[in-house]
Amino acid sequence: MRYLIDNFAEVMAMTRTHLVLAMVPLLLGLLLAVPIGALVRGTRWARRLAITLSSVAYTIPSLALFVIIPPLLGISMIDPLNVIIALTVYSTALLVIAVPMALDTVPAEVISAADAIGFGGLRRTVTVDMPLALPVFTASLRVVVVTNIAMVSVGALIGVGGLGKLFTQGYQRDYPDQIVAGIIVTLVLALIFDRLVFLLGALATPWTRAHASGTRS
Repeated sequence: MRYLIDNFAEVMAMTRTHLVLAMVPLLLGLLLAVPIGALVRGTRWARRLAITLSSVAYTIPSLALFVIIPPLLGISMIDPLNVIIALTVYSTALLVIAVPMALDTVPAEVISAADAIGFGGLRRTVTVDMPLALPVFTASLRVVVVTNIAMVSVGALIGVGGLGKLFTQGYQRDYPDQIVAGIIVTLVLALIFDRLVFLLGALATPWTRAHASGTRS
């Protein structure tokens, strides 16, 4: 704890970098995964293919991706873009699996009613299916947020900034306080953003709170 207090400004600078490296891939993953997941949901072979490719992508070790991406894209290994791309791959892989699973929870009668009143596929997905699927999707999104925050630390092994530097520097200097500081801040970030996503999901689905209140009464 002493290290964290004495080097608070430096740790906060690392924290800001850490958040950028964790949240940008999350947003990019959402932009890619939501439309892909919605498109493959109704086609069995496409859904199976998407899940298989996503599972394979997620099993690739992060260090391997950090080594493979730079020569493919012509960037430096220590470029923060390397970590952003790698984590975008992982975020997209997890969310492509989560989107169809969440959409499957939408009641069939609701889908039929939307189709009956003339909702097209895109309009129904955006205005009916996804809002109703949000409670389930939010649970998966929380996992991705926490996973990204944890995995950014691996970037320190290739020299990319973030809280992972506290682990590598602490290990190199045999300075446990620095490592403990990194663990504490990373854990606090994960808890804060996990709760933030939960609260945003609750705010976006007020009917779930009304249903819960009705059930208790």
